[in-house]
Amino acid sequence: MGLIITLIVGGIIGWLASIVMRTDAQQGILLNVVVGIVGAFLGNFLGSFFGMGASLDTFSPIGLLWAFIGAVVLLGIINLIRRGSVR
Repeated sequence: MGLIITLIVGGIIGWLASIVMRTDAQQGILLNVVVGIVGAFLGNFLGSFFGMGASLDTFSPIGLLWAFIGAVVLLGIINLIRRGSVR
């Protein structure tokens, strides 16, 4: 059950991040899920530097926030590599 929730939440976070970064038209649902899940790990890593890292084992609002921030940062890095500039 945890895997299904992770995929759904990862997809939603990735989709919201792609809307913010204006890459939604270029991505499909699979890439949104991947960006959301990888963004969650990246956000947790970034949050640990500020002493506000979230546990990936439990559901928390701060975890969602860091996952969203991580997904946006990940999409920014991808855009920078693809086009040479962040939109």
